[in-house]
Amino acid sequence: MLTAGIVIVGLGFLAAVFGQWLAPFDPSAQELALRLAAPTFAHPLGLDELGRDILARILAGARISLLVGSVVVGVSAGVGTAVGAVAGYVGGVVDDLISRVVDTLMAFPGLLLAIAIVAVLGPSLVNVVLALTLIGWVGYARLVRGQTLRAREFEYVHAARALGAGTGRILWRHIIPAVLPAVVVQATLGMAGAIVGEASLSFLGLGVQPPTPSWGTMLNGGRAHLLDAPHLTVFPGLAIAVLVLGFNALGEGLRKLVDPKAS
Repeated sequence: MLTAGIVIVGLGFLAAVFGQWLAPFDPSAQELALRLAAPTFAHPLGLDELGRDILARILAGARISLLVGSVVVGVSAGVGTAVGAVAGYVGGVVDDLISRVVDTLMAFPGLLLAIAIVAVLGPSLVNVVLALTLIGWVGYARLVRGQTLRAREFEYVHAARALGAGTGRILWRHIIPAVLPAVVVQATLGMAGAIVGEASLSFLGLGVQPPTPSWGTMLNGGRAHLLDAPHLTVFPGLAIAVLVLGFNALGEGLRKLVDPKAS
């Protein structure tokens, strides 16, 4: 499972980085005379409703999906780790306040909250990243808080405190390294969620705006042609499914590697 996840995720990043050179055509170039054309040797995945090459647009869309996922996960993991570590180590009123904020945000369905945020801020790629980050950090905060409550009782943490180490030094040198493996596993699984979130918002017209290629906007554009040209939705849908399954397999493999006793 771990190997399969590494292969799929690796191919996804290769497509995102080198897709503009691998693409057989310009993703924005139109051949209106061949619109909705089925897959051929020249166009392996066919053409969309405006005569644009679907393979080229999927490769370009991979860059958007992985860029959004990487930024959202990076910021969410950083903020959530810092907040969760402080809450778990300091405790008291600080822990209670942070826990109430986290519980409140987690009480709302994540995608619905993201839709509400983007609807208020306006549809754009930046606002999608902001919305997904605002709902994403709470999961890391809850995870790290729980891990910190366990890590702060380690003997070397008590020894560092007895030697006069400050809170900041203990958190940075001892607590965060102890919880980092769990954060890495959560971040890997979070990439899958961020990719689905971006595609969902783009599908609803709240994310990446045309003509920028996005897997979500491709699904939205093809839903009117499910019967006469199903390849418009099948291939972008497969791209999302395969990449999400790859990140889930990678995360599950890392989880078992970090915790061999996990079922």
